[in-house]
Parts: sequence; C-alpha cells; structure tokens
Amino acid sequence: MRLRDIAFAGLMLVVGSAATAQPRTILGSVCTAPPRAVCPDGNCPHEMSGLGQAKEPKSGRTFFLDFPCDLKAGEKVVFILLLHGAGSFDIMARAYFPAVDYKEKYRLVIATPGAGSANRIWNAKADDEVLQNITERVFSEFGRSNIKSFWLAGHSQGGITAQRIVCNDYFRSRVDGVLSLSGGRIGPTQLAPDFFAPPPGGTPPGGTSPPTRPPGANSAANTSPPTCDFSYIYAVGEHEILGLPETSPWAEKYSCGPRRRLADVADKKAGYVTGAGQPRNASYGRVAKPGVARVMVYPNCKDRRLVADVMRMDKGHTEGLEPKITEEIIKLMVGIPGR
Repeated sequence: MRLRDIAFAGLMLVVGSAATAQPRTILGSVCTAPPRAVCPDGNCPHEMSGLGQAKEPKSGRTFFLDFPCDLKAGEKVVFILLLHGAGSFDIMARAYFPAVDYKEKYRLVIATPGAGSANRIWNAKADDEVLQNITERVFSEFGRSNIKSFWLAGHSQGGITAQRIVCNDYFRSRVDGVLSLSGGRIGPTQLAPDFFAPPPGGTPPGGTSPPTRPPGANSAANTSPPTCDFSYIYAVGEHEILGLPETSPWAEKYSCGPRRRLADVADKKAGYVTGAGQPRNASYGRVAKPGVARVMVYPNCKDRRLVADVMRMDKGHTEGLEPKITEEIIKLMVGIPGR
C-alpha cells in the first residue's frame, strides 16, 4: 500500500506540473500571445503597433515572432518574414495575411517587424540590416537545417521591398520564395486610375487624408526582372489593377506551362482588417467582407519552382485576406522544396 501511495503521489505531481507549465518562449516571444488584430472597419489604432515581444538586439526594435507551441526539437518549419505596407504597421500585416492562425497546422515560423522610419515606409538605410539580423536570429534559434523553406512576404510597399531585397548579397542564397500581396507583379501591370483618388465625399471624418503614393507603387517599377532564383506568388484585388496578364515573365524564366486555373476559393468569413478612413473607393479598398478568390498556377516549372497568381474578386488594395484564401496560399508556400 505504501509503494502504491508513493506512485500515486508521484503521478499527481507530474500532472500538476503539466497543468501549470508555462507556454514556450523563443527569443523573448511567447508562442500563445498576443492575439492578432480584428478591426475590419478600418479603425485599427496605431497604438497597437510595436507590441511584438521578440527583439533585434543591435537596433533594439521589437518584432512579432509566432511559432507552434508544440514545436519539437529538430522539426522542419517554413519561415515567413512578413512586411507591412507603407504607412501601416506590424500588427496590421499580421492580420492582413493571418498566417499566424495556421502556424500549428502547417508548422510555420512567422517574423513580423515594423519599419524603422517615422512614416513607416521601408527603406534600405533604416531597415535592410535589421531584416537581415532578424533572419539570422530566426535561423540560429530554430536551426538552419530545420528551415524547410524561407519566404519573403509583404503587402503593398512591403511586397515591393521583398522584391527589392530578395537578390541582395544576403538574401539571394537564403530565400526560397516571394509572396507579393498587392505589392506589384514581376512584369508590367497597371494600377486602376482612381487608386490614389480622394475618398468619396473628400476627406472622411476624423481628418484622415487620402493615401499617398508609396515608393514603387506604380507597377511599371517592377518591369526589370530580379536576377536570382525563387518561387513567386502574386495576390491582388480585382479592383486595384486594370487587368491581370495571362502570361508571366517569371513563369517564362522557368519554362512553366500555360497558366491553369484551380478551383475558386469561396469564404463566408471576412478578412480581419482593412485600410483606415472608410469609406474608400473600390480600388483602394473598402470594409472587409467575405469573398471569392481565383487561384491560378503555371504548372511544370523547371527546378520545381512555383509561380502562381491569385485574383481576389470584388476586392481592393487594403482589404485583409479571408481565412480560406490565406490557407490556400499557405498550402502553395509549404508545398515547394527548400534549398
């Protein structure tokens, strides 16, 4: 009886310890917190920015680091460095493309920093070294051999920045894919004529001014193809461009087959965020709502590259991605081989 009592007491001690175990922390970031933003009417306060718990030590800038709470030693993960758009901020990007909701299911590590300039626009002087340092910290902490693939992703000017830095001396040997979320397509496309027009009725209540043109906003800035190799996904709202070309110079580079349309992705849930100062015109983006997305891939690319276009129907530039199309894009991302 005494031995049985001792064994039972030991079992209760183990159960009690498990019940009080703290969530896992990596680089100062707890795997369970903070939750992503939800402000579909465009009123996400800027005070929500800078709440990331991880820190880049040289600059002292914080960033969000999301990862699976049940991550095992030596487990393979897909790493995403996610960049917000011009004038936006980290927590907006984290909700615009809510990959954080799928970190457990698809074994994702997501770093979401904020731009260092006062106007929150990415630039080489203020940000390139910080982005490299964040990447080094993630590779070191999770293990280079455990990073199955590494994606640069960004919305608007963040997507343009991803394409600007992907072939620099640091990233060209590390990045496996680029996800441009309304961040300009490789090759010529044309923004809708009213993209930068004032909101209907002029400046909306609260004094929010019309959007200003971020660097590289005209898609013609992306006509010179990058000089390194990577898989590429371009996602865009139907109303923000004059039409999506049926061909892609990036698909031609890898001798892909003609573009093939997959099953449409319909979602009854809206995205979590949209641009501030509603109402806006359709090209810039209105209040987030449910929707349908067309997913198109260029098959049989050499070197097993992925090239894909995603057209979000009846959407503008700033309406956050719905849950199902977010997951569909993540499926494409995790499906490519790494280096």
